[in-house]
Amino acid sequence: MDNMIEVKNLTKRFAGCAAVNDVSFTVAKGEIVGFLGPNGAGKSTTMRILACYLPASSGEAKVAGFDVFRHSLEVRRRIGYLPESTPLYPEMRVDEYLSYRAALKGVGSRRRRARVNEVKELCGLTDVGRRIVGQLSKGYRQRVGMADALVHDPELVILDEPTIGLDPNQIRQVRDVIRNLSPKHTVLLSTHILPEVEMTCQRVLIINRGRIVASDSPEKLRARLQGGREVIAELRGDKGVVAQKLYQLPGVTSVTAEEADGWTRFRIECGTEDIRPLVFEAAARDGWTLRELRQEKQSLEDIFVALTRTEQEST
Repeated sequence: MDNMIEVKNLTKRFAGCAAVNDVSFTVAKGEIVGFLGPNGAGKSTTMRILACYLPASSGEAKVAGFDVFRHSLEVRRRIGYLPESTPLYPEMRVDEYLSYRAALKGVGSRRRRARVNEVKELCGLTDVGRRIVGQLSKGYRQRVGMADALVHDPELVILDEPTIGLDPNQIRQVRDVIRNLSPKHTVLLSTHILPEVEMTCQRVLIINRGRIVASDSPEKLRARLQGGREVIAELRGDKGVVAQKLYQLPGVTSVTAEEADGWTRFRIECGTEDIRPLVFEAAARDGWTLRELRQEKQSLEDIFVALTRTEQEST
């Protein structure tokens, strides 16, 4: 698969301090990738370099095969960028603003009105086209910024905290917009709302202290960190007998039990194989009453904390 973004040994220093330190990664065409990291980790700096807002100190960065330093105009034609603080003209009406921005981005006059209407519908702005931007709520202004990023139909969309200031319903709408961008568009998304990344992104990049510490799907990162599986089973039966028989199942390494609302919750640690069918069969065979049987998963937040904490402790 062709790459939309190629970054190799990218470094950016401010007053001798490396905000981005020898970073390398790729993003394939049509991918939706979450770009995560603590505050000050280098996310926004990397995005600004890719969007041609900042020069790098050293290294390479390409978008659609064009070098962001030597061919910045070609790169800008192919990028839609929504920065964390959305820059808008508050005195203009929404339609006027989007049409003006479309013209600046090279959308022809015949195509402009249709394209403005398309992004208004996509971003939920159809009813506010005649409203003055400065009189809109923060959530609507954020949507105008996203419409601006999309109005020229870019190949790559870079979104820095696109859901900041939005209520849960608006966040869900933005999530749907981002999902609908793939596979026609490539998306690089930075956000602190980690469940949004889990529901939207196919892959995550985690940056900490200017370095990439992980690049994989959430599922593979979970497997890498956990090293095995953990199964929760809530049962009624003789606690000692149940625990002993669960421990005898293939691949089980430990079993702990605790009382839970008149039931016993067994926490079963095992290898990489899914033992839930074996637990169910044992319950049916021995007459245990089974109320719950599930595999415990680390959230993306758990993965994020584990990776960034490990990196900090190792330095």
